[in-house]
Amino acid sequence: MTVLPTGVDPAGAEYAERRTAMLEKLAEVEAAHGKALAGGGEKYLARHRSRGKLPARERVELLLDPDTPFLELSPLAAWGASPEYTVGASLVTGIGVIEGVECLITANDPTVRGGASNPWTLKKALRANEIAYANRLPVVSLVESGGADLPSQKEIFIPGGALFKDLTRLSAAGIPTVAVVFGNSTAGGAYVPGMSDHVIMVKERAKVFLGGPPLVKMATGEESDDESLGGAEMHARTSGLADYFATDEPDALRQARRVVARLNWRKAHADPAPAAPPKYDEEELLGIVPGDLKAPFDPREVIARIVDNSDFDEFKPLYGPSLTTGWAELHGYPVGILANAQGVLFSEESQKAAQFIQLANQRDIPLLFLHNTTGYMVGKEYEQGGIIKHGAMMINAVSNSKVPHLSVLMGASYGAGHYGMCGRAYDPRFLFAWPSAKSAVMGPQQLAGVLSIVARASAAAKGQPYDDEADAGLRAMVEQQIESESLPMFLSGRLYDDGVIDPRDTRTVLGLCLSAVHTAPVEGARGGFGIFRM
Repeated sequence: MTVLPTGVDPAGAEYAERRTAMLEKLAEVEAAHGKALAGGGEKYLARHRSRGKLPARERVELLLDPDTPFLELSPLAAWGASPEYTVGASLVTGIGVIEGVECLITANDPTVRGGASNPWTLKKALRANEIAYANRLPVVSLVESGGADLPSQKEIFIPGGALFKDLTRLSAAGIPTVAVVFGNSTAGGAYVPGMSDHVIMVKERAKVFLGGPPLVKMATGEESDDESLGGAEMHARTSGLADYFATDEPDALRQARRVVARLNWRKAHADPAPAAPPKYDEEELLGIVPGDLKAPFDPREVIARIVDNSDFDEFKPLYGPSLTTGWAELHGYPVGILANAQGVLFSEESQKAAQFIQLANQRDIPLLFLHNTTGYMVGKEYEQGGIIKHGAMMINAVSNSKVPHLSVLMGASYGAGHYGMCGRAYDPRFLFAWPSAKSAVMGPQQLAGVLSIVARASAAAKGQPYDDEADAGLRAMVEQQIESESLPMFLSGRLYDDGVIDPRDTRTVLGLCLSAVHTAPVEGARGGFGIFRM
């Protein structure tokens, strides 16, 4: 066993400063999470309860096995997007265990505009379906939605059809889908139960129809009421859309649990035996990342606090030292780890990464990317040394790797380095960020400086004087804009990650993700890579 040493001094001034900065950022994240938990606010929550209905998260809690974790996904969706969109996007999504089966769960929040879907609800739901499909997780939808938020229809109607396509693709792939209808599921929303494998409806509450009584009256002149047109009893006795008829919400959730219990669902890989925890305290993860991301930190200090027994076998430790690579186990699952050390990726790091990714694919071992990179090195010496083709080699390997990828943004994740380290566009199975993370095309000062240099050169070419005062104002404005747009809550609000997590929860979150990915077969590419330019 190779136990990683540590240089972290919890009693030191540097550690205390970093810990304080991280806790301040965590407080901001918790405040944002509080907005998601509040849903539509006290008024609408009270009205919802007065109707004898449970809030979305209480429905999820009753659905799950007692004392089992729920990995909530995209909780900050719509953060900072627009005041009209509530944080959380009126939808709860996540992974939890039902009757021993790991499932992808979605639950409309009817306290937010009746659970109506806005553009961010759609993005969040599509991401949840993507996770279910890639990891072969049964999907349980807790439905109560008035359909599309009509003022936003132009951004929902056309792409929104993918939701129903996803349900059919999941079913066709043999991945079970279950819909539990608690209230409205109208218009296009009627196709959620319509395209699910198993449907449960709640007596005198569920309303499933393509057009409600007012629309039917306008379209055909026919008089009807909610119950005869689309009530639970009608669908259970007459249309056959409901497979199960529930007397109330707890009964519906009980029946949903029985449906999952009867799926005869098996994971592709058996769960490993309980694993030994790291040798070092996870609490110390709060004091590792510096507040100034220009200052380097040793990613081995992070690895030592998340892998089993702090046991890590490093690969090529003397070559390409700005990228740490090696093998470990996390909650008993084997992983290959790529972690940025000093920030910049050179040719050596790129070639080392490409080889390491190929080895992981030979061995069917998932890869964990720990981000702290400013990108690939620039400059005449490095261009002549082949940094483009070597960086392309790393990106090629990441693009064509077939083993599951997990990414955690700890610090900087800038430029093409974000791509090489399996950023969102490269389809990691899961991607999370720490509150200390930042991601953009480049750092704010660098981007503002580039714009300034280009503008100055343009003025000189035209023989015009350059306004230095205006330039300083422009640089300050650009720096502020890029800084705000590179922060984790901004990026999480746009679903560029699956959540901003407390560093102390990293091992637990990754363990839940590794368990989920092993529901599907873990198989690497066998030579299926593009041409590596040497």
